Amino acid sequence: MYLKAKFICTFSKAKAEANSMAKGRIIAKPEVCMGCHLCEIWCAVAHSKSKDIIKAFLYENPKPQPRIFIKEKLPEISITVCRHCEEPECVLACSTGALYKNEEGVVLYDEDTCISCYECVEACLYNAIKVNEVTGKILKCDLCDGLEYPYCVMKCPNNALEFIIEIVR
Repeated sequence: MYLKAKFICTFSKAKAEANSMAKGRIIAKPEVCMGCHLCEIWCAVAHSKSKDIIKAFLYENPKPQPRIFIKEKLPEISITVCRHCEEPECVLACSTGALYKNEEGVVLYDEDTCISCYECVEACLYNAIKVNEVTGKILKCDLCDGLEYPYCVMKCPNNALEFIIEIVR
């Protein structure tokens, strides 16, 4: 069963049945993407210290980086975002445990544990993990962990991104 959430996610895990698990993921629709890169901008803001678009890009150092990636080879556009796989190869490849899967099925990243070996980058089947050129650490989608809703989905003007909540029984 899937629940599609466009702008405000009102789903609560507490409302789910005791034997169910909710798993969220972002689904990209490149056929309606216009290549504005606002998802990348707002993703970077979501991962900034200030969470403010002006302060993040003018005053923060290092500048915040996005975890969603848009490639344009017009007329085609590709949107790359972590799929939070059932059995993530990146997690298996990570020798330090810096990449791990939480109880909700979201693949998360502990930057302090990472040794920058980039085995996860090589292991990802979807090319959804990138190297931050400034810090040398990795960048990957965490579904805006700690925030109410993924900024990229909320701010996409063309609804080219959807946040899907899957109920796994």
